[in-house]
Amino acid sequence: MNSFVIRGVKFFQPDGSVGTGNICVDGDKISAITRGNVEGTNVIDGRGMFATPGLVNAHTHASMTLLRSFSDDKSLMDWLQKDIWPIEDKMTRRDIYWGAMLAAAEMIRGGTTAFADMYGPCMDEVAKVVDESGLRGSLCRGIIAFADGDGKLADNAELYKNFHGAADGRITVMFGPHAIYTCPPDFLRKVADTASKLGAEIHIHMNETITEIEDCLKAHGKRPFEVVEETGLFDCGTLAAHCVHLSDAEIEIIRRKKIRVAHNPGSNMKLASGIAPVTKLLTVGVTVALGTDGASSNNNLDMPEEVRLAALLAKVATLNPLAVPAAQALQMATDFGARALNLNGVGRLEVGAKADIVLWNMRGVDWQPTFNPVSLLVYSASSAAADTVIVNGKILMRNRQLLTLDEEKIIAEFNACAARLTGKSAAVSD
Repeated sequence: MNSFVIRGVKFFQPDGSVGTGNICVDGDKISAITRGNVEGTNVIDGRGMFATPGLVNAHTHASMTLLRSFSDDKSLMDWLQKDIWPIEDKMTRRDIYWGAMLAAAEMIRGGTTAFADMYGPCMDEVAKVVDESGLRGSLCRGIIAFADGDGKLADNAELYKNFHGAADGRITVMFGPHAIYTCPPDFLRKVADTASKLGAEIHIHMNETITEIEDCLKAHGKRPFEVVEETGLFDCGTLAAHCVHLSDAEIEIIRRKKIRVAHNPGSNMKLASGIAPVTKLLTVGVTVALGTDGASSNNNLDMPEEVRLAALLAKVATLNPLAVPAAQALQMATDFGARALNLNGVGRLEVGAKADIVLWNMRGVDWQPTFNPVSLLVYSASSAAADTVIVNGKILMRNRQLLTLDEEKIIAEFNACAARLTGKSAAVSD
């Protein structure tokens, strides 16, 4: 369908309230939102559905699906250095492709329509997955400066030149210096210079653990945001993942530099990293989006779960039941997520916006009674309620059936890759 109408649907409005009407899609955009009866051949019955903008996963490592359940219940650096990084060093193009393919299927099934992905080499394979799946992807080559940092930086530049704006604009590219503890200040200056010349933005891990802060203070005499600010990296426009342990001075840097934050509550809880000061950031006008992080540290790509965790954690952290209400948590996963990825015209259901829409089935037992669809989606429902997923006006899933991906083939190819990499049996039947 190039043009269609979602008839009689309840929908999440940009101000956080719920409206009812018909959402008209023409090409890749929402052309009208109307009231009254609508007839025609290209009509999707929206009765019993709740429409939201597509969810935006603002920080993940898609191909890490290959390592889900391989190593759990460890501290971040122990987990990374002993288990994850050695396996990632063995990944091939085929592994990256099928790992990202499974991630794409999982994200579509959970109502995610856009994601920010930072991973290793062969990110052109992830770009293929974005193109074939119909999703939006903000991609970057994760750069660890040690062992040919300059080569990895050049790879990221090539990724930008070859894919930024590709797939009808659904692919965008950032630069991905991993973190202050893997990219020294002099190298970050190189990244800033290269990205600035291309007009590219930055995606980086910041202030995830207390150890990271302590090591930075020992090495540089300053906290991470203070060190990175001096390199000029933040002048490029920045998406900063985690931001768990922040001083007031660092929050002021984030506000002043208009840095967007990707809050990853599930991963931060599982790795015992801490709770990000989300309410403080929101209060000073910082854009706080939500991410899942990788599927080996979360261990899923379930954005509705992150929405719920973000709302609940904010209340626990502040002992304030009014902190991050349901509507604001949902905005963090939609409108704020689109802003975090710098996706123009995405994240809101309004005339002229991109037609990135999810229809949630409200007929399940966990949606009864349907007094407040926003509250139900945030506090009660699961990702399995995602019934129909639309990106750029194209239907990727309808009635829970994937239309752009062969799920059975993806699972078979994916498990073969996972088994080869880890030496462990991966298939359910084994």
